[in-house]
Amino acid sequence: MAKPVSIEVWNPNGKYRVVSTKSMPGTRWINLLIQQDVRLEICTEKKTILSVEDIIALIGDKCDGVIGQLTEDWGEELFSALSKAGGKAFSNMAVGYNNVDVNAANKYGVAVGNTPGVLTETTAELAASLSLAAARRIVEADEFMRAGLYDGWLPHLFVGNLLKGQTVGVIGAGRIGSAYARMMVEGFKMNLIYFDLYQATRLEKFVTAYADFLKANGETPVTWKRATSMDEVLQEADIISLHPILDKTTYHLVNKERLAKMKKEAILINCSRGPVIDEAALVEHLRQNPLFRVGLDVFEEEPYMKPGLAELKNAIVVPHIASASKWTREGMATLAALNVLGKIKGYPVWFDANRVEPFLNENGKPPAACPSIVNAKALSLPVSKL
Repeated sequence: MAKPVSIEVWNPNGKYRVVSTKSMPGTRWINLLIQQDVRLEICTEKKTILSVEDIIALIGDKCDGVIGQLTEDWGEELFSALSKAGGKAFSNMAVGYNNVDVNAANKYGVAVGNTPGVLTETTAELAASLSLAAARRIVEADEFMRAGLYDGWLPHLFVGNLLKGQTVGVIGAGRIGSAYARMMVEGFKMNLIYFDLYQATRLEKFVTAYADFLKANGETPVTWKRATSMDEVLQEADIISLHPILDKTTYHLVNKERLAKMKKEAILINCSRGPVIDEAALVEHLRQNPLFRVGLDVFEEEPYMKPGLAELKNAIVVPHIASASKWTREGMATLAALNVLGKIKGYPVWFDANRVEPFLNENGKPPAACPSIVNAKALSLPVSKL
């Protein structure tokens, strides 16, 4: 028998029972649920990652839906338990769903929600922050000051890289990759080279227009180029930021051989998925090339880092915080809650998962729709015409 899990209960007499495996930022998501006759149970266990057994205990004998986290293993066992409890809805509080076995969800008729459309700028901002921090050696300098080692200005103290006029490389020019590219081009007057299977027409037009603006004001215009291969980006760029999806084709996309193709003083940024980099190979490359720098928000085997990474001065590591702005995290919580609520209420699926502003307007009532259901087609769910 599963061990009981501690919870906080909202609206105890609600008609529908929804479980959240974690407390989430903000209160709007809570109010939206309880206003629709939901009994909400929020797990308060002092554990960073809940086990499958913990979540089964939370689901219990009757559960209409669950709001979960990307650290949880949502597969056959959990979807079976949720289905037996009468549940038909699960939502990740995340845009990614690599932790979810969608085929298992389909088998049990459970809708799987995610939260795209709200992370773009926030994630791009962190990638830009890591780029600047790595280029100007900000973390090293901060540690130096806190250790009481600064005893006066020196010509060679923490000399880093100037970004202006350098080339930023983007692997994967989707929404986040393009937003990052715009920040680096306009913010630091960097040239752009990108690789994507699809042409980033809007991004190209943006860089062209900015180049025209600079030229009209007597400044050197920026340039852009769509690379014919990923290796071309690695060889030419001074900063490379990774923004691909994670699948079999992108696992260890950056490996020992590709690291060797990069410039000796290049900077590599990853705010996408940890396994797109061979982390062990990266550690060795950083050791052998002290002028090479990296900024990582994600790791191959989270929450762990490969041995040696934490000790390297030319590595900046942060704990998966790309979406950690107040507005974004509260928005993610709202979207996840509305995914579950919408399925319970029999609402259709929103017509465009990336146009989520109507759901986030705190001064208005959200549309009667599920913001984003990744397996809507497999479950033959209706689509909103709003």
